[in-house]
Amino acid sequence: MDSQTQELQLYAKRATVVPRSIKGTFRNFKTAVLLLGFSVYFGLPWLPWTRADAPAQAVLFDIPGRRFLIFDLTIYPQDIFLLSLLLFIAAALLFFVTALVGRAFCGYFCFQTLWTDAFIWLEHWLQGERPQRLKLAKAPWSNGEKLLKVGATRLAWLLLSFWTAMTFVLYFGYAPELLARFFQGEAATAAYIAVATLTVTTFMAAGLLREHVCMFICPYGRFQSAMYDPETLTVHYDRRRGEGTAGRAPARTGLRTREERQAKGHGDCIDCGLCVQVCPVGIDIRNGLQYSCIACGLCIDACNQIMDKMGYPRGLIRYDSEVNLARPQPAPPRLDWRRLKVMGYGLALVLMTGFMAYDLTHRRSFEHSIQQVRQPLYVVLSDGSIRNRYEIRLTNLSGAEDTYTVSARGLPPGALDLGNFERVTVRNGKSVTVQASVKLDPETAARTTEFEFVIRNRRGETVVDTAHFFTRKTG
Repeated sequence: MDSQTQELQLYAKRATVVPRSIKGTFRNFKTAVLLLGFSVYFGLPWLPWTRADAPAQAVLFDIPGRRFLIFDLTIYPQDIFLLSLLLFIAAALLFFVTALVGRAFCGYFCFQTLWTDAFIWLEHWLQGERPQRLKLAKAPWSNGEKLLKVGATRLAWLLLSFWTAMTFVLYFGYAPELLARFFQGEAATAAYIAVATLTVTTFMAAGLLREHVCMFICPYGRFQSAMYDPETLTVHYDRRRGEGTAGRAPARTGLRTREERQAKGHGDCIDCGLCVQVCPVGIDIRNGLQYSCIACGLCIDACNQIMDKMGYPRGLIRYDSEVNLARPQPAPPRLDWRRLKVMGYGLALVLMTGFMAYDLTHRRSFEHSIQQVRQPLYVVLSDGSIRNRYEIRLTNLSGAEDTYTVSARGLPPGALDLGNFERVTVRNGKSVTVQASVKLDPETAARTTEFEFVIRNRRGETVVDTAHFFTRKTG
């Protein structure tokens, strides 16, 4: 091969996406979701919430205490079923929404979308609109303006990344105390490792990788097509209206009014490219549905803005379905939920959410277990009476210290011996084991095969559990 032959480039060099800002309905909705999401994420660790035996913090993941405190709800490791149910509900909701409106979750609610949006806003605020940012990108690093503005942008990104990581750590301790200890160098090593790791990954994902996370790293963009139907609403370009028979053409003399364009076979698209400039992943929606599209709707705002200026009807780019676009005369877009798949997802959501709500509202404030001591199964005492022994384990889940009484039903008075534990006080989240014995004379033991333990807390909540009594005959 000739040494002068240029090396074949197998991969195209990455073209940096520099989105233009836009105003409109979808941009306003994205901004509202961003502000709400940031308010919740950054504000929850500082929201006070009075508790009897824990810091006054609304949401606290108490790892040493092995519990999650979420307002008045306390989740323990034994509640792993609730976590599994919550994950199932989240997955079903994601599939349900995708079947209806495509990747709307990606476009508005995903953490990657929210933080990238915030980083782009900082970039726009410090460097200017798209033309100014492109000009800075082309300038050499010896340019003082570039060093100042790009450096300030990177610093702002780093500060937001750090505070994002710091806030995450604050969920695992009392926020004011943990924050002070962190900057005094007295926090746990794990806190510094977590903050450093999350700062770097947030900076990389939202500042440098951006759309590459959605296109190549996140698996959801790859398997979403399995959840799309021809009836799914997502962002589409109306090709027939935009192209006409002669294709799209810029607005120039003789091609400005809609009547002039239609007379010459041209569609409504004036090839301004604004829909591409505002896209956060840098795609051209006019090329059809693409897996990279996150359905954020910013191209709709951009196109509607141009349509308004030209005096054309809105909706050249819109949320619509493939079925509707294929009709000779498309009808107004609408959600089509009367599909077996969508109704299945919806039914699963309703059932699982209802079950979870029922489980949370009917939780007992304590758990118990009663095990019979089987070594030996029973003991015959010197006077001929028979004794069985039991272990009663009580776990307090009430959120505060509580007191429990244990009694027996179906036994003669004095048969149950609890030692000094007729009343047991248990701290929140803790467990105690009470040793109990039941002694019956031979005649009573002969006719007693089972009885009931009755456990009652200070608030009157009562559980009744059947226990067996073993003798020579039953043993």
